[in-house]
Amino acid sequence: MKRIGLIGVGEIGRAIVLGLCDGGGVSPSYEVFLSPRGARTAAELSARFDGVRVCADNQEVVDRSEVVIIAVPGPNRHEALAGLAVDGDKTVVNVMSGVSNDEMRRILATEAALVRAIPLPTARERRSVTVTFPSHPVVDALFELLGGVQPVADEAAFDVYSALTGTLTTHYWYLATLTSWAVDQGIAADDAERYVRSLFQGVGRSLSDETRSLSRLAAEHESPQGNNERIRTTWFDPANAAALGKALDGLLADLKRPSRAEERRLG
Repeated sequence: MKRIGLIGVGEIGRAIVLGLCDGGGVSPSYEVFLSPRGARTAAELSARFDGVRVCADNQEVVDRSEVVIIAVPGPNRHEALAGLAVDGDKTVVNVMSGVSNDEMRRILATEAALVRAIPLPTARERRSVTVTFPSHPVVDALFELLGGVQPVADEAAFDVYSALTGTLTTHYWYLATLTSWAVDQGIAADDAERYVRSLFQGVGRSLSDETRSLSRLAAEHESPQGNNERIRTTWFDPANAAALGKALDGLLADLKRPSRAEERRLG
C-alpha cells in the first residue's frame, strides 16, 4: 500500500482525494494523509471516506507518507513549507504552477525525488490526463488511476502544457458570453444556458474520438459559406488568433521566470 500525503486541500487536492476514493473508499492501493490546511475540506473528506486521515501539521503529513503532494497556492509556498524535514527516500509531487523542481529543492533542502504534475479538477472523476516531469513509476501509476498520465521530456515542455491550462476559464466565459447574447435577444436565461450547455457537451463527446484530428473535427462541423464558417472567419480571424498566441506567449514567459521573491533571494 502506498501512503499519499497532501499538503494543501484546495480544489486540486480535493479532486485527487475524490478520484482516489471513487466508489466510497480510498483505492485499496493507497492510504491518504491530509494537512490541516483547508481544514473544513480536509475534515469533510476524512469523515466521508475510509483510509483518509487529517494530520496535526504538515510535518506529520510528510512523516507518514511515501509520496507527498504539494498543492498549496504558489504564493504561499514558503510559509507552508518552511522548516519541513523531507527525508531522501520520499517522493515529492509539486502541482504548483510556475514553481520549478530546482526551486522546490532549494525550499525543501532535500535529496528526495521531485516530480512536477498538472492534475486537473476532472481527476475527481478519474478523467484527468496529468502531465508529469520527470517520469516516475510511482507517481505515474497514481495519476494513471486518475484518468491517465502524459510524461514529458523536459521542464520547457512541461511549462507549455502548464500555459495551456490557463485557457480553461476563458472557455467557460466564452459559453457564458454566448448565453448572455441569447438573453439579450429575448431568450429566457435558463433556456439559453441549457441549450449552450447541450451544444458544447456534444463537442466534448466528439473530442473523445482521437482518430480524428481537431482540424478535421472542425471541418466536419462546418459547411462552405455556412453559419459556423461565418462566425469562425469573422470573429476568430487571424488577428484574434494572433492575440491568443501573444497572451499564451506572455504566460509561458512568466511560467519560465522565477518569482520576483525568489529572484531577490537568489540575487
